[in-house]
Parts: sequence; structure tokens; C-alpha cells
Amino acid sequence: MKIGLDIMGGDYAPKAAVLGAIEAYKVLPGGQKLVLIGNKDVAASILQENDFNPDHFEFIHTTEVIGMGEHPTKAIAQKPESSIAVGYKQLKEGHIQAFTSAGNTGAMLVGAMFSVKTIPGVLRPALTAIVPKLKGGLGILLDVGANADCKPDMLLQFGLLGSMFAQAVYGISNPKVALMNIGEEEEKGNMLSLAAYPLMKDSSQYNFVGNVEGRDLFGDAADVFVCDGFTGNVIVKMAESYYVITRKKGFNDEFFNRFNYEQYGGSTILGINAPVVVGHGISSPEAIKNMVLLSRNMAESNLVEKIKQAFV
Repeated sequence: MKIGLDIMGGDYAPKAAVLGAIEAYKVLPGGQKLVLIGNKDVAASILQENDFNPDHFEFIHTTEVIGMGEHPTKAIAQKPESSIAVGYKQLKEGHIQAFTSAGNTGAMLVGAMFSVKTIPGVLRPALTAIVPKLKGGLGILLDVGANADCKPDMLLQFGLLGSMFAQAVYGISNPKVALMNIGEEEEKGNMLSLAAYPLMKDSSQYNFVGNVEGRDLFGDAADVFVCDGFTGNVIVKMAESYYVITRKKGFNDEFFNRFNYEQYGGSTILGINAPVVVGHGISSPEAIKNMVLLSRNMAESNLVEKIKQAFV
């Protein structure tokens, strides 16, 4: 297996990405190799500074970088030699089996749609986030930003994508899928949730358990929490702040420590034809390592093929 890593993406790239690649190398088993995509000379210099043999990696040299603030569609079209565009080309052609980047999220989404493309039958891909549970374990929240505006059919599909992800990658048996809402009652919610509820309730493809409220996110009411990307992004950004706040307040708590984004790596893009993980722009070497491992786990689980079969 070959896993592609964009070493030019992220606020602290390329150093954080290359150092993260070193950490990932230490835990990847034989037969799994990292392909570093970006400026090879800069990467080699960082590896030399850290007394690490470049021969442990494969390199694909690129000459362009998509900045964090660039317009995603224009950047993908105008910078075909960027690390993101080249990474997707390698993924599409089967030279790598998974791709990950902490770069421009919009460009990663656009690249996915234009290159490896959406699985036939999937209306729109979704981004996931991991939420810790008070009694241990984790939940999955989606969408967290790929689709600010959604239609009811999209939420119906997000439930299936999230359920399959929970089973294949995290080993959650028969995951409970819930619709994020402002009340538990079936008649509660805005126009989107009111229309999505009966569709999800009637689905035989996953275990729908009804509406949940924001207060239920860290409990055992559900394993997969479905919402539109606008709502999900607000929730996940607020949740990420909990870890920062506890640190600033000077106390150490096992539960709140699990809000540290670094240990989860990044967000998977579900519903496309290959395993892709998008990392936080501020990703540290530890986060980069876990991004790589998550993309590896997606490839190993054969999740993409399972989703394709579900949408036949």
C-alpha cells in the first residue's frame, strides 16, 4: 500500500508535515509506504536536519503550492502542478491508495469532486468529525463543512455514509444514527430536519434512532450524528475550543483531553471514489501522523468499495 501525503499543505508546512511523516513511518508496518508530494529538496533538507534517511520515503516533486486562502476552484484549475492537484492525479491513476493533506480544505473538496469524483448515487460527499463520549468511545458527526446548505435526501445519505464509516473503520456494531435537532420530538425542527426525519425513519439501510439535541452529543444516545454542514461546522469548532480552554485554565482532564484534534488526525471525505483525509490547517506532526494512519485505515477497511455496493 502507498499512502500519499501532501507536505506543502498546512500553516506549518512543510516542516510539520515532514516531521509527521517521520512519526508515521515509525508505526507503519512493512508493505505500507509513504509517498511525500511536494518540494523534494526542502523535504530532503528537513530529513537531513533530523538525521533521517530519505530512502524510507518515495517522493513526487511538485513546483506549485495552493495557499490556505486561495479560491479552491480557481487554484485547482490554475495550479495543475500543485501538491494537492498532483496528489489527486496519483490517487485517480491508482499510484497511491489513499491521500491526505492539511492544506486548503476547499481545494481538497474541489479536487475530490473533479478528480476521483463522487461515487455514483451519492448526492454530495460529506466531511466527518470525531466527538468523544463521556463513558469512553467516540461518536461521528457529519457533515461538518462540505455542504453548508443541504436537501433532505442528502441528510438521508449522510446517515448511511456515517453508519458505514463507523462500522468499517471504528468497529462499531450496528451504529445508532440520529438527526441533530432542537428537540427529540418528531415534529420539532426547521424545514430541513422536518423533511429529513421521515426519510431517515423509513430507511432500512441503517439503525435510525430519531432526533437528538446538542446536549446528547457526548453521551450514548447515538453513534452517528447527522446534520447539515453549516450546523456541523459550528458544533465541531466549538467542541475544539474545549481542549484549548481547559489548557488555558490550567487543568488536566481525561475527557476534555480527548477533544484535542491531534489524536484524530483529520476529517474523512465520505462518498468519493478513494480514501481521502483532510487535516486541520494548524496540524502538528502528531496530527499529521494520525492523518496518515486514518487514511491507511480507510484503505484497509475497503470502505469505498462497501459504499459503492450500498449505492448500486
